[in-house]
Amino acid sequence: MDIAGLSTALSNVSLQSQVSVAVLNKAMDTSEALGNGMVEMMDAAMELSVNPNLGANFDMRV
Repeated sequence: MDIAGLSTALSNVSLQSQVSVAVLNKAMDTSEALGNGMVEMMDAAMELSVNPNLGANFDMRV
């Protein structure tokens, strides 16, 4: 049994696992940000659909 080779292999597997977790964490953060942006966009669109004339016209006298 090659102890040095086994140690190197386990170290490589550990590093690959840590990199995979870091990439997955970044992907989850990006997905969360995109989801929050979509919710904000839908809220803005819903406000316009409920009150379509709100802010469209104003009366002004000089």
